[in-house]
Amino acid sequence: MVVAVLLDLSWGEVRRWHPLVGFGNWAMALERRLNQGGTRFTRGVLAWILAVLPFTALAALLVWVLAAPLAQAAAHALMLYFCLGMRSLRDHNLPIADALAQNDLSNARRLTSYIVSRDTSSASEMELTKASAESLLENGNDAVFGTLFWFIVAGGPGAVLFRMANTLDAMWGYRTPRFLQFGCAAARIDDALNYIPARLTALSYVLLAPGLHGKLRAWQCWRAQAPAWDSPNAGPVMSSGAGALGVQLGGAAIYHGEVEYRPTLGDGPPAVGADINRAWRLVARTTALWLAVACAIAAGMELAHA
Repeated sequence: MVVAVLLDLSWGEVRRWHPLVGFGNWAMALERRLNQGGTRFTRGVLAWILAVLPFTALAALLVWVLAAPLAQAAAHALMLYFCLGMRSLRDHNLPIADALAQNDLSNARRLTSYIVSRDTSSASEMELTKASAESLLENGNDAVFGTLFWFIVAGGPGAVLFRMANTLDAMWGYRTPRFLQFGCAAARIDDALNYIPARLTALSYVLLAPGLHGKLRAWQCWRAQAPAWDSPNAGPVMSSGAGALGVQLGGAAIYHGEVEYRPTLGDGPPAVGADINRAWRLVARTTALWLAVACAIAAGMELAHA
């Protein structure tokens, strides 16, 4: 885990031939072929199976074939590295904070449009900050903590399974006429795989909030605000994160040309550009916490076997 996180922070995502890019292309081809006609829910289940299970089985087979412990460790580390997105979160979000600090609203809108599906063409500084901070907090779970959790559970193949399932949810899990039935299975499977990691992430945000007051505020926001969100996992993660930061997120946003009025997240003043950096630091500190916990678990297992 430590090696994979360090590789991700040092190198970031590979620029060519990234496995998740290839997987995304495969998923798009499956969707175009199967998302038509009747029984779209059944076709969505079939598409999920065809998209995810062969690659997960291949990852498990690779680990099994590599009998040497060092080779197996290298395979696990590389699989986790390809599944992590911590450096990507930093590289996509901190430039937004820099653009806002320079009052370059046009550039901030352009950069934000790369990471969210909401309309940013006329977004204000507060709306751009909310979009970036919410993306950091939520993807701190999806692209980092959830991946680490399933790596702890099932090694490299577990991380591969989780990231592919999460990617399909991001691609197919929309409540639009095109994806409402076809993407239902992808959304529900991602919810199930993310249930425990999301709550551990929310708990981490609570524990790392500054001071006792900050911890209580993050906990109270989680308990009071998360149930109002449609997503059973994004609600706990973003409400506790916003509470830990002591800012207000959520509210109205434009998706697919329509305004969606979402519940309020957090407690405090509206977020400003500098809060994007604070959200990133919270994600980074939570990653360090998870690594420390994983190392402690590994050390305990070694002592038990000794």
